[in-house]
Amino acid sequence: MKVLLIVDVEGLKEKVVFEKHLKKEGITPIAEEEFAYEGETTTHLFSTRAFILEVVEKGLKKSGFLTCKMMFQVGENEMEAYLFNHKNDTFEQITL
Repeated sequence: MKVLLIVDVEGLKEKVVFEKHLKKEGITPIAEEEFAYEGETTTHLFSTRAFILEVVEKGLKKSGFLTCKMMFQVGENEMEAYLFNHKNDTFEQITL
């Protein structure tokens, strides 16, 4: 299944480090689009969701950032949105 990821990040200190981490995990930038990425998955939605959240979180922490919201879609499933909560040190789902 195709994965589409859109990241809205403020205060990203090291974009190269962030994107290098995503690429290493199979999530590549979409040409001509700022902070838009794509990939492929063969796992179930639940596993893919957990993987995306973990990969983006690790990339952000390696790079340094102030705030981050992201949306992603796996296959034909509805788009999901998340906000990074610094207090809990993790992403939390938000409603669209």
